[in-house]
Amino acid sequence: MRQIAGQIARADGSLVAGRIAFSDRIEAIEPLAQCGRNYLLPGLIDLQVNGTHGMDVLTATVDDLTDMSRYLAREGVTAYLPTAITSTLETYPRIDWVIEENRRRNRDATDVAAILGMHLEGPFISARRLGVHPPLALEPRAENLERVLALGQLRLLTLAPELPGAIEATRRASERGIVVSLGHTDASLSQARSAIEAGARMFTHVFNAMRPLNHRDPGVVAAALEPTPALAAVIADGIHVHPQILALIFRARGAQGMILTSDKVGARPADAFQSNPANGNGAAHAPDGRLAGSLVPLLDGVRLMVKEVGVSPGQAALMASGNPARLLGLSDRGRLEPGCRADLLVLDRELNLKAVFIAGCELD
Repeated sequence: MRQIAGQIARADGSLVAGRIAFSDRIEAIEPLAQCGRNYLLPGLIDLQVNGTHGMDVLTATVDDLTDMSRYLAREGVTAYLPTAITSTLETYPRIDWVIEENRRRNRDATDVAAILGMHLEGPFISARRLGVHPPLALEPRAENLERVLALGQLRLLTLAPELPGAIEATRRASERGIVVSLGHTDASLSQARSAIEAGARMFTHVFNAMRPLNHRDPGVVAAALEPTPALAAVIADGIHVHPQILALIFRARGAQGMILTSDKVGARPADAFQSNPANGNGAAHAPDGRLAGSLVPLLDGVRLMVKEVGVSPGQAALMASGNPARLLGLSDRGRLEPGCRADLLVLDRELNLKAVFIAGCELD
């Protein structure tokens, strides 16, 4: 059994000085009067990873996903959802199989981030809010919906609630245990509220690929700022959403109502998606300048929320780990409590990553 002391991030977002004793699970937490200068956070859970290090979920092999999982683990992510963007319906069964096979092969692995299932970001999105998605204009009903709901690894589905059939699709997906998130949408406030009533429980990258907030036509963003069961997920790279707007979302929703995602893509300088030197290489851009995802680890989003928005490390951990786990119905991850998996991070006072433990095993 190992023991580590530090400022421990608690499930409610607070911090407490103490020592954690753990094997593959957390065995005990002992309060201490003094505990050194480290922060102890639960391993991060990223709900939106499109790719990393030159690999893309749409084209990844089983081995590619293992490589992605290994890279992510060394960045502090201990579990995640590979995210497939809009594509033809014929594309998804292969991705579904790759994810399933990778989960089978790595079921007991302690040197890679665990894959929790698939996030399907599309194909049921607004033609007016595509971002860099292809304009397939599929509606979430009839055969289209049946083929998507048949995907065995599907855990999170982003859709536009204003599309024909979207409210019923939200209800059906929610009944099957698939989390529905509202995104890439031109929805009105009332349409977004109807989707929440039908079971939607998240907003995908709030403000990005959404009808802009307007004081006479508040739209979907106003729904994301309301205190509803649907959590407001944001890309906290400082580019997709300005830190002052991140602060606005935090004041409206609090740490309990937000999720941090990376929206990471596998861009490299030679790819069609290129980083912009002017923004510190934090975001990927299409050749025409449109934002096309982030290039920075989720832990950078944690740091930004602490250093520029002013949240505590415990609150940032809640947004990047506890809330994603709660959204997916996971009871043994995302929290540093006795009985939970010993997926934890050790950070110094500047939030530099010192160690990553997965099921109690420290990464090299």
